[in-house]
Amino acid sequence: MSSLSLLRSAGARSFVRRYATAATDGSANEWVAKRQATKAHAASTSLMWKRISFYVCIPGAIVMGIYVKKVEDEHHAHLEHEREHGHEVPDYEYLNRRIKPFPWGKNALFFNPEVNKDMSNAE
Repeated sequence: MSSLSLLRSAGARSFVRRYATAATDGSANEWVAKRQATKAHAASTSLMWKRISFYVCIPGAIVMGIYVKKVEDEHHAHLEHEREHGHEVPDYEYLNRRIKPFPWGKNALFFNPEVNKDMSNAE
């Protein structure tokens, strides 16, 4: 037998695989207890976030929706007031300057006739 084969057989014998299930010192019970504690914590935490979602987030979204509706109504009333009294935006040369025409026409892509100047009537 050569020295290399002796070295291999000695090395193979010294590295014996040990499995965690072979331990009988109670670590398996400790692992199960930690696992159950983790499951209980996850259940209570998910219940807490479900309650936060239903009792905080949804009412908060409703309140903010009502607030935004109120602000938008005030803004619309202001625009109507300006329109009734003939308030026109001054025609400054640097406003709505078009160097090259848009492919879809003279107005912007998201043109709103209530708030934007109609450039199709301009020079």
